[in-house]
Amino acid sequence: MSSTAGSARPVSDQVSAAERQQVDAQRAVRRAREAADAVRLAVAARAYSDGLVREMFAQPVHDLVVGCIGRPVRVLRAGCLTSLDELGLDMLRVSGFEIGVTTIDEDRPELAGLAEEVTLGDLRTVPLPPRSFDVVHCSLLLDRISHIELVLDRFLAALRPGGLLLLRIRDPDCAAAVLDRHLPERARRALWAELYPGLPGPFPAVYAPEASDRGIQAYVHLRGLTIAHRETGTTWPDRRDRAGRRLRAGRLARRLICRLTRGRATDAYDEVSYVIRRPEDRFARVL
Repeated sequence: MSSTAGSARPVSDQVSAAERQQVDAQRAVRRAREAADAVRLAVAARAYSDGLVREMFAQPVHDLVVGCIGRPVRVLRAGCLTSLDELGLDMLRVSGFEIGVTTIDEDRPELAGLAEEVTLGDLRTVPLPPRSFDVVHCSLLLDRISHIELVLDRFLAALRPGGLLLLRIRDPDCAAAVLDRHLPERARRALWAELYPGLPGPFPAVYAPEASDRGIQAYVHLRGLTIAHRETGTTWPDRRDRAGRRLRAGRLARRLICRLTRGRATDAYDEVSYVIRRPEDRFARVL
């Protein structure tokens, strides 16, 4: 009896041991979360340092997310090649904001190995809940599809009032687009492989007039939207020091097209980016 009583631990000691185990477990969970946050922060910071984040997109997205404190923010990504790095979402998630992304793309072989969840379908027909997204992001997609106005109308219907429509287009009126439309398919594939090694493509050179800079601005005016920011640039990498034979020939052809068209097909840029805002009131138009 005495030996049994001596070996038994007091209840208070058992409780304190359980409490210590619980505290140790909580500390381990906290350290794991801090380590995960540090990794995410490092990844987000590297995206900024590597130039993957586009400030003209990231800043308005940041302002919108901060204004939506208290509820999740939803982003519609049109096409798997639309880069989410441009929006700086990783930095916002590290800061504690909840951001959900819905990706829609056609059923193509290149999508088979993607880890992310993709909704397969045509942007003209796939179901999009009305007024359900805070941001719609579509990058370098409109130049290779038709029925542009229908697609933009569906983006607009899915966007919440006050939401952002972020677009990057290859302007059909530029020399690079003229070259892309008239090159034989074999030459297009060879030039694409040098311009964008490892990326799927090239895609059909549709270049509908509605997807031009003039077409987008006309659409924005017709729908009563606001262009908060517009910026031009080039999709051709700046690799003059390491440019191959095809790339040098492509640059020469672009300059020649610009000269032959007397500047109507400009070589100064080939892409245009827009930050378009849907007004809170559908009858409101910012002048």
